[in-house]
Amino acid sequence: MDTTELRIDTAGRHVLDLTDRAAAFAARAGGDGLLCVFVPHATAGLAVMETGSGSEEDLEEVMGRLLPRDDRWAHRHGSRGHGADHLLPVFASPSLTVPVQAGRLLLGTWQRICLVDLNDDNPQRRVRLSFLSGR
Repeated sequence: MDTTELRIDTAGRHVLDLTDRAAAFAARAGGDGLLCVFVPHATAGLAVMETGSGSEEDLEEVMGRLLPRDDRWAHRHGSRGHGADHLLPVFASPSLTVPVQAGRLLLGTWQRICLVDLNDDNPQRRVRLSFLSGR
């Protein structure tokens, strides 16, 4: 299994497109297999979604309605509403798997791999990419 770790600064951004970096890693690994993407954080997740059409803002808006930034949460350390950040991985899983054929991600036409991070308390994130060869 080939693996690498990306270091991502999310400061001021809540949805970051990782597709080009994931595709470059899969291309270097080559062949057929599975690309596993994992975020080792309790307050971030991953999504496969369309980008560039307003979907990022729509996702932020719906997450704001589902997980308001107020003091209703039992988990209360950090900034106001930080407890909501700890529920994000329930909606945006910390892992996903994408099939790869001949070093190419088999995503649909508009699908992109995105890091979702609403937690402004910790903008330094890690994303692990692992390629499991089908050989």
